[in-house]
Amino acid sequence: MAAAAHTIGEGNIVRYVYIGLIVAFTALVLLFKVQNLETVTVSLFGASLSLPVSVLIVGVYLLGMFTGGFVLALLRSWMGGARGRN
Repeated sequence: MAAAAHTIGEGNIVRYVYIGLIVAFTALVLLFKVQNLETVTVSLFGASLSLPVSVLIVGVYLLGMFTGGFVLALLRSWMGGARGRN
């Protein structure tokens, strides 16, 4: 029974480590946001948009995640087709 109590204690330590990592990551994101409030203008085909640098970077990151997922799925589909599986 002592081993079970010891395991629960280790689980709590891991939980606190995860919470600490989440807090540290959140603090870094907020610090990045506060330090990058300058406005930039993005132009494409005559249209322009002004927004803070931090918003632009987060938007580009999210767009990259979205399109990267599609590219990965497309490559997997092509590899399956090349192997004769549809």
